[in-house]
Amino acid sequence: MGQRPSIAYVIDPRFPGGTSSAVAQELHVTSQLARVSVHAVASKMFSGTDIAPQLKQALVDLRMDVIWDQTTISADTVIVHNPSFLKFQEKWEKRIIAKNLIVVTHENFLRPGQVEAFDVARCLDLIDHSALALCKILAPISAYNRSTVLDWLAQHPARPWKIAEQDWFNICDFPCQAPNPQPEDRRGRLSRPGFEKFPSLADMDLCFPDTAQAIIILGGDTFIDDAIDRPHWGLHPFRAIEVADFFAMIDFMVYFTAPTWRESFGRVLAEAIAAGKVVITDPGTASTFGDAVISACPAEVDAIIAKFIEQPELYQKQVLAAQARLDDFSTKAFTRMIRRLVDESVGVAA
Repeated sequence: MGQRPSIAYVIDPRFPGGTSSAVAQELHVTSQLARVSVHAVASKMFSGTDIAPQLKQALVDLRMDVIWDQTTISADTVIVHNPSFLKFQEKWEKRIIAKNLIVVTHENFLRPGQVEAFDVARCLDLIDHSALALCKILAPISAYNRSTVLDWLAQHPARPWKIAEQDWFNICDFPCQAPNPQPEDRRGRLSRPGFEKFPSLADMDLCFPDTAQAIIILGGDTFIDDAIDRPHWGLHPFRAIEVADFFAMIDFMVYFTAPTWRESFGRVLAEAIAAGKVVITDPGTASTFGDAVISACPAEVDAIIAKFIEQPELYQKQVLAAQARLDDFSTKAFTRMIRRLVDESVGVAA
């Protein structure tokens, strides 16, 4: 038998939220397929040396060490997760040597209105100029994320990057909970703090009115700090409640963001689906999950929730169908994708 291929991950491991969660899940898969190393980059985007807790736990579980700031990184496949960590770098003194260089584009390249989300050219050029690779690939993580990458490339031709044909999606192997047989008007939302993560206060009022039976907002640090007067909102700082306990308090996950920003994947929505909740979000974010989530605008939320409460059998049907859709984001599906792209070096379009 020949030696297993090698995969080197390159990441700033201090990323909060989705990026580190995605890498943590991936490592459990790729470590079974290849010889894996994890290279940590101390970029100017973050301070300190604390590794994101979900990634730290995965490394402990897999008995992997992190290699900090190694100058030369060599493997059959080098995977750079979320190139936006380089957006404050003037230079990047790395040497990457690989057959395949894959850059997973966790951040949308363009915001709504075709505004560049960060200095994409700087980040990609730093990686490109540091790498000797037979194939340089951009791997979008969702349909919406892909559209922003393609639109950006159309505005910046003559780049060396190819686009992976299949999305490099987040693995969403969450245990599924049965839906509430008698849903109530219990609404919630969960995200890390940040102005871009929340819609306007007027839209928040539409989504979370005082007529609701219960409202839980986990990650409401900004509203707490600003002393927003909404006594009917149960405001909790990010990570103040265990995620499972949060989902046990609600029947509807209502998730909208600032109009100038969109989720590139929406991992927390997959978590809500698995927890047995009906999810309501904007059309762009909903596109990742198809009919598994309800596409709407904030003004439509009340009527949607009222319909599901009046017809609990419809609520059950929606949740169970949505949970079946999560199979498309399973470990098995991800294994097929990465084997096709990495092992066979196919599935790549110019």
